Amino acid sequence: MPLIEATQLTKVFRRADKDPGLAGSLKHLVQRRFTEQVAVDHVDLSIEAGEAVAYVGPNGAGKSTTIKMLTGILVPTAGEVRVGGLVPHERRIENARQIGVVFGQRTQLWWDLPVRESLGLLRDMYGLGEREYRERLERFDAILGIGEFLPQMARKLSLGQRMRADLAAALLHDPRIVYLDEPTIGLDISVKDRVRAFVKELVDGGTTVMLTTHDLGDIQDICRRIVIIDGGRTIFDGPLAAVTDRYARDRAITFQLREPLASLAPLAAAVPGATVTAGEHEREVEVRFDRFVLDAGQVLTAVLGAAEVQDVAIQEPAIEDVIRKVYLGELELEHGDAAPPADAPGPARTASS
Repeated sequence: MPLIEATQLTKVFRRADKDPGLAGSLKHLVQRRFTEQVAVDHVDLSIEAGEAVAYVGPNGAGKSTTIKMLTGILVPTAGEVRVGGLVPHERRIENARQIGVVFGQRTQLWWDLPVRESLGLLRDMYGLGEREYRERLERFDAILGIGEFLPQMARKLSLGQRMRADLAAALLHDPRIVYLDEPTIGLDISVKDRVRAFVKELVDGGTTVMLTTHDLGDIQDICRRIVIIDGGRTIFDGPLAAVTDRYARDRAITFQLREPLASLAPLAAAVPGATVTAGEHEREVEVRFDRFVLDAGQVLTAVLGAAEVQDVAIQEPAIEDVIRKVYLGELELEHGDAAPPADAPGPARTASS
């Protein structure tokens, strides 16, 4: 049975549709018009225990809204959701004991208390023993380096320090499920690497991780599965490697030639089905091809037979290219991808009460 399961999960926000000023407010009291915005649109999601899943998409796609429904902060407008056998918004306290949450743009620390005191309060809330608490703090200090700012007020922390403290706070009670929303924002490269290694260690130990991030390094280092959401709808759900197979078919090989070519035509004729273009330098040529039509060996053999090559650089398709296309709105829903039912509501509509 999946640890996290959502079926046709939908969230519609309702806002007043009124003219500005006092006159607009008075008019709204009579007309009562509202605009409904669909933030999450009939999403199906199933995550097994011990999985690490990247949940990604452009800003406003519905990622954080989904996480808030899974944590019980928001009540779904429609659909069903269960986390560890519990309906999150109905059993919030029980659900809170099995999850850890990090929202990169918000903190769970008490703003006017030292970090040590905030963690101490969380220790008491979760009923941790003193020895257990001390051992976990030592572990967090070894990985995240939190010891140096434990005495500081939370409001005086830098962004990077606050993120490390929030990670410690979210993981203090050893939750079985962890939701990470931009967990490495503001961290320098060395600390990012340590955090990623720590999260991978959690996953290897059986913790279920759902990661929302714009940092592609986080995705590639931690997750094997990716769910892409856009406009509140799931457009892809599958293995991370399958994303590049589906949406990033292009592969490129850059050749450094010993002598510049008078024309690219002979080279283009040697590699039918590929696109041959001049590089940044006069002796540089790029050959771009569909890796499911041609393989690198065929391209290398053809170019070596048509020109004298000095050096070669192969560029593999990257998940970054796919995510960038999603952010720019260049990926369209394809046949066979997840789609809402025919009677699903549109992205926005007007209603009156």
